[in-house]
Formats: sequence, structure tokens, C-alpha cells
Amino acid sequence: MTGARTVTVHTLDAGAVTIPEPAWCLGHPDEPAEYRSDVHHTGPEHLVDYDRRATLAAELVEFPYGDHPVPSSVHLEILIPAVTLDPPGLQALAAVLDEQAAEVRRLALRLAVVRAGGDW
Repeated sequence: MTGARTVTVHTLDAGAVTIPEPAWCLGHPDEPAEYRSDVHHTGPEHLVDYDRRATLAAELVEFPYGDHPVPSSVHLEILIPAVTLDPPGLQALAAVLDEQAAEVRRLALRLAVVRAGGDW
């Protein structure tokens, strides 16, 4: 990785840890991470609210020093509030889930680009 930025993150268990920082990383907090394995990179959050029926939240992450290191990946949460639905409501929810599936596919393509060395 020629010309890659590096950042020093302070931890309570390993002291200062210097790591390469991907271009998509939003930075690191000034306070120490509790453990070296907690050091991670986080990209911008991607939030899509589908008419309050369901929310998709995703962000690019990487945990280089985890107990099981995680390469660039997407952390994803899909939040669907508990509801009781009639047939039209079920159809509307299914449409939202179809939209979310399409968004997850787009995120998969973007992640593949990042893992191949491209930009998020």
C-alpha cells in the first residue's frame, strides 16, 4: 500500500498502536480503546428509512486486531418494528424488504470494490 496513511491509536492494554488507515475511515476517538482487539476502522453510516416500516443501517468496518480479524466488511442492521398487518400491509412490507434486498446487493458490490483496492 504505497502512500497509505497511518494512524496511532492508544489502547489500555497495548499502548500506542500504529496501523494503516484506509481512505474511507472516518478517524478514531482520542480516548484509548480498551483493548487492542477493539481497534477498528469505521466508514460513513448508510441509513435508509423506508416510510417508518423498516430501517436499514449499514457501515463499512474493519477490525484488524480482533480475536478473529475482520477485513473490510459491512456491519448491517435491519430494524422492523413489531406490527400486526393486514394483507395490504403485508404487501407493503414485502415491497420494503425487496427494496432493502436491492440495497444490500448494492452494498455487496461496493464492498467488493473496496476489497479489490478501490474506493467506497
